[in-house]
Amino acid sequence: MKFLHTREKGSTTTLAERLGVSRKTVERYLSGASKKPQKRLQAALVKETEAEWQPQVKAQARQRAATSAGLVISCRAYFGFGPEGTSDAGRVSDLSVAFSPSHADAILAAQQTGATDSDLHELVAEAIADAYFRQGGGGRAGLKVEFKDVEWLNLSF
Repeated sequence: MKFLHTREKGSTTTLAERLGVSRKTVERYLSGASKKPQKRLQAALVKETEAEWQPQVKAQARQRAATSAGLVISCRAYFGFGPEGTSDAGRVSDLSVAFSPSHADAILAAQQTGATDSDLHELVAEAIADAYFRQGGGGRAGLKVEFKDVEWLNLSF
């Protein structure tokens, strides 16, 4: 109740309308006179709190990933960067790779602007290539990694 009251900028009237209860009911919970809401009010509190809280938490996690923490990608997909018959030939693999905040920022920005799966796969492929296949530079600095037939993909902050 206090969280939602804060989000409504201290307006008990607006909060009461949002929850479908009287202003007096909101005031009783805020003062501590009432402590255990009825089922209908409890459901409204849960719904409204989740609606306010989750976007805020997700935004903070995205900001942290894009500026300092980076992301971890876990996936099962086809990876290839060498000719058939060599040890670098493509194959389906499970990978879990942590990568830089700069790649995280690019992927999250594209995701927020409505990029297609194809666009996102290109960004993920580049991130995986840098973090996993090109690590340490060496002779693989210009390596182009093929990333397709994605079975599953998870992003973790």
